[in-house]
Amino acid sequence: MMEWVIANMAPLMFGAMVIFLLFGYPVAFALAANGIVFGLIGIELGLLQPALFQALPERIFGIMANDTLLAIPFFTFMGLILERSGMAEDLLDTIGQLFGPMRGGLAYAVIFVGALLAATTGVVAASVISMGLISLPIMIRYGYDKRLACGVIAASGTLAQIIPPSLVLIIMADQLGRSVGDMYEGAMVPGLVLTGLYVGYVALMSILKPASCPALPPEARTLQGIKLFVRVLTTMVPPLMLIFLVLGTIFLGIATPTEGGAMGAAGALIMALVRKRLDWKLLKQAMATTGKLSSFVVFILVGATVFGLVFRAVNGDLWVEHLLLSLPGGQVGFLIVVNIMVFLLAFFLDFFELSFIIVPLLAPVADKLGIDLVWFGVLLAVNMQTSFMHPPFGFALFYLRSVAPASVKTTEIYWGAVPFVCIQIIMVAIIIIFPDIVSYGDEAQREQARLEKEGKAPTVDLDSLMKQPDGEEEAAEKEGDKDDDKSAADLLKNLQSENK
Repeated sequence: MMEWVIANMAPLMFGAMVIFLLFGYPVAFALAANGIVFGLIGIELGLLQPALFQALPERIFGIMANDTLLAIPFFTFMGLILERSGMAEDLLDTIGQLFGPMRGGLAYAVIFVGALLAATTGVVAASVISMGLISLPIMIRYGYDKRLACGVIAASGTLAQIIPPSLVLIIMADQLGRSVGDMYEGAMVPGLVLTGLYVGYVALMSILKPASCPALPPEARTLQGIKLFVRVLTTMVPPLMLIFLVLGTIFLGIATPTEGGAMGAAGALIMALVRKRLDWKLLKQAMATTGKLSSFVVFILVGATVFGLVFRAVNGDLWVEHLLLSLPGGQVGFLIVVNIMVFLLAFFLDFFELSFIIVPLLAPVADKLGIDLVWFGVLLAVNMQTSFMHPPFGFALFYLRSVAPASVKTTEIYWGAVPFVCIQIIMVAIIIIFPDIVSYGDEAQREQARLEKEGKAPTVDLDSLMKQPDGEEEAAEKEGDKDDDKSAADLLKNLQSENK
């Protein structure tokens, strides 16, 4: 019996973790307790050394010293300040007036505002709650189908998960050992394509079922002509400037993600101050919520570190690697199985938990199969986005339910989310079929990554670089250097002739 337990310690540990999570224990404490218990069992069975746990303090201090994770509180604080300063309300009202004469105009406004909020806040809860409070009653008042209205709001709010500066991309980059800037750059186009698919679905519904998304009546369109133009200009320019300040500086290499987040937080405070909506109450609420979310992330990461330390000590990483590498179909088989697994786990776990538990196990296998890890991270991020919209456990659905009017049934919220979950699955397929949609770095960097992936990267022979053939002159030298070389060669020839 003991021999069997020793031989199967890794799958037993993984199964126990799943059971803990299904029972509803807090994830951070379930992971840490699972790791400690199985570590003690391994020490008792002689499989592990007691010195193993001495590595824990150093790893935990390493988490605290991780500069990449510092971007999380900055972006969270920025999003909360913007959400509470009324930016979402102003954007929805203005863009709703702009698209009002069109069928589905309010739905288009919600999608575009969701994309703008995603590019400025990166917080799903803030986006969904803001748009649920502001736009859902208006959409219902003007005759929108409740399912469509709920689905559009929930789906648009989850764009904050994939459009930079997304929190999940920061964590994904940290777990995959890749640059946050590369992850942001790679996710930008898929995020915009996903936004376009949402718009396409609303356009299709406006053609097939025009009664489900009517245009605004003339009496509701209060802004027209020059007034509308000025309102659009004054409402759209500040958030667009903030987007450039945060993302533009990161993409151009001027600022790190942490520095970009700090500038974004400062920019959000300035915008709230200009709107005369910055007070101590707003500041206190934003700081308290930021502290809670940051503590939540760090506690999960500490628990995942304890679990990962023991899991690797019992060769759990090798077990997972062997399990996934033995799948038929190579890269394609691996991607299909992994995406199905992540999709199913997203019913029960949110993206923080998936990022800290599942991604570290999958990344080494993907790397061995020659899969680009930035591309893999973006693919998983799009898949994990469904975790916010899965009926009945999607967090975006819970956020929307908490602010939706009593006339909206919970089943209507769930059914409204289903078409958008299907759209997200289609987006996962698009990324797999057209991998170049995830693009980052300059052309030379992408070409080098492609050659390394195919095993054709040129090797550098240091000996050949150090040994130059006789008489060869370096083209990069200046004319003065060439003259010096010639005079030295002539002198050497004269000395050789005199010796003869």
